[in-house]
Amino acid sequence: MEQLEFFEILSPCIGVCQSDARGYCKGCLRNRDERFKWLEFSDAQKVNIIRLCKQRKRRRQLVLIKAKKAQLIQQRVDANSSLNFSEVDPELASTPEPVDVSDFKLD
Repeated sequence: MEQLEFFEILSPCIGVCQSDARGYCKGCLRNRDERFKWLEFSDAQKVNIIRLCKQRKRRRQLVLIKAKKAQLIQQRVDANSSLNFSEVDPELASTPEPVDVSDFKLD
């Protein structure tokens, strides 16, 4: 049994009406049928479509986060590989002798 809605379920459109490579709207993440047949859908179908759009948005955000993380890791690898630690001057690499500060006093 379908629950009665007191208010019209508004379209999730945000005015960015461009399709991505997979056919989803870049703004609201609905597919072609979901966009064109919005007014024909029942309230239950509209609620389900909005739920699907939220899932698509979370998946897209996760992909972007993973891509950004991979990019940062690659930048760190590139930066560290440009530093050649094998050619460190042995005198600079040795541990300095401790400084005697026993006679140091604060006034």
